[in-house]
Amino acid sequence: MKKVLLTLIQLAVTIGVLYWVFHDAEKRTQMLEALARADYRWIAAAILAYVVVEVAAAIRWRMLLQVQGVHLGIFRLAGLFLIGMFYNQFLPGGTGGDIIKIYLLLKETPGKKTGALLAVLFDRLIGLIGLISITGTLIALRYDWLTTIPETKRLVWGLLAVLGSAVLALVTSFVITGFKLLDKLPAHFPMRAKLIELSATYHLYAHHWPTTFAAYILSLITHLGTFVTFLFVAYAFRAEVPAVNFFAVMPIERTISSLPISFAGVGLREKVLQVMLHGLCNVPEAVAVLIGSMSFLVMVFACLPGGIVYIFYKPSGVSRHVKLREMREEVATLEHEITEAE
Repeated sequence: MKKVLLTLIQLAVTIGVLYWVFHDAEKRTQMLEALARADYRWIAAAILAYVVVEVAAAIRWRMLLQVQGVHLGIFRLAGLFLIGMFYNQFLPGGTGGDIIKIYLLLKETPGKKTGALLAVLFDRLIGLIGLISITGTLIALRYDWLTTIPETKRLVWGLLAVLGSAVLALVTSFVITGFKLLDKLPAHFPMRAKLIELSATYHLYAHHWPTTFAAYILSLITHLGTFVTFLFVAYAFRAEVPAVNFFAVMPIERTISSLPISFAGVGLREKVLQVMLHGLCNVPEAVAVLIGSMSFLVMVFACLPGGIVYIFYKPSGVSRHVKLREMREEVATLEHEITEAE
């Protein structure tokens, strides 16, 4: 029931925000005009930029898996990664692809189940740390400019609230695991199981710090590559925005559109860019909205191979496509086993 309710809320938010953004007939006319004038060579460049993002993320994931002793052939690994990228774009919350990757890894490497789970967990974590690093730097450099008008100031403070919560959670997990306080937590303490997973992850990847540092650098590349993807789309619609200003806006869009309150950030992405780019960079609202929608389509296009791979992918020991609910249950069972082992 909770999942059904969440899905209904996401659907309502998506439809509501899309109507809010696209209901103006004059704005839709301006969008058509912008599409007619667009330089689609920049769209092709945006697709290539996002392919670079995917390659960097795949290399990062492979490195983290190898630390866990998980070794797969390059084609199997690439297939799993592409499937995860595809479903992260379409499933609510942006982490459904991780569940699918973990499940398929469990089937491919039955003797390395814990390593498969922890590698995917740390992959997501190192990506978050990379985003926090870039966001902190850009906000510090452009804070006065970003908060010039009340509408953008509210979005900046919303971003800081979300990332501040993430930093607090990370620091808390570091303290609890670093000072070995897990044993003192009650058995039913919220997030205790996740903290146990993080503890095992932290200790292993801290020991292999050169690989961890390389993964962090690749995280920076993936985030900056995504920013470049959006920037190239902006150039396609002839939006004259200095790169540093555009990059300062992107962490706000990336963070807010990743919140699980709409499907794949649809609607939220367009609204954030409309407010930020129009309010701060004098980009016409119609063009700002198009930048958001077209950037999403570019990412979807770059991830489409994952959907095709999934149709033909046959993991070891599995003769049918398994429902996501079954995958979640098996991954949850593994998480429980890790908790009990600790």
